[in-house]
Amino acid sequence: MTRLPIIGVSACVKPVSGCDVMFHAAPEPYLTAVVEAAHGLPLVVPALGEALEPDQIVHVLDGLLLTGSKSNVLPKFYGKPGSRPGTLHDQPRDSTTLPLIRAAIARGIPVLAICRGLQEVNVALGGTLFQHVHEEPDKMDHRADESRSVEEQYGPSHSVALTPGGLLARLAGTKTVTVNSLHGQGIDRLAPGIVVEASAPDGLIEAIRLDMGPGFLVAVQWHPEWNWRQDKLSAALFTAFGEAAQSYAFRS
Repeated sequence: MTRLPIIGVSACVKPVSGCDVMFHAAPEPYLTAVVEAAHGLPLVVPALGEALEPDQIVHVLDGLLLTGSKSNVLPKFYGKPGSRPGTLHDQPRDSTTLPLIRAAIARGIPVLAICRGLQEVNVALGGTLFQHVHEEPDKMDHRADESRSVEEQYGPSHSVALTPGGLLARLAGTKTVTVNSLHGQGIDRLAPGIVVEASAPDGLIEAIRLDMGPGFLVAVQWHPEWNWRQDKLSAALFTAFGEAAQSYAFRS
């Protein structure tokens, strides 16, 4: 009997109302998508930073899923000035995921990165971020309208152009798709070795892929975990990730 591939899922460090300790948590939609769409077994990786050795973590994984989050990657990790007062950060997560991404790539472990995860991949490999995309010349406001319901916030927001001949274009079978993209930060300078898979109407990079490497690595700025049951590309993306993880598990 073929075993389920073990998919590491990044955790955020968060307070929980009524509790005196912090929690390491991953949102339910990502975990369900791993089980039902990628056909894997999710393993939430706590954000313990240097207390965890990245090579030891990836040794037990067959895939890595980097989740979205309301927190921003600390600018010190990509050489930019400090954030504005009140900006939400999660340094334990940064200190865990950035070296974990590099370890996963070195080992050839399949990686699927979503929203903040895309930004982490770009930073981990030497790229930079816009801290406030909506303040950049000629850029749209990609942030969520928090006055709307969660379902509305994660509904379709704008189209993206898929790179001709790219992985996402092949999975979608079309040149453009409409995505549920909501974020304040975004890719500024693209990391070496990364190619663009999709762009927003304002030119902002919305999806990337590792061009040269031993394994599958795709990152999207939108949220396929919310609509994979209805959306062809979202379902195909999780299927491709799950198949890559299953293939890695078989080889190992």
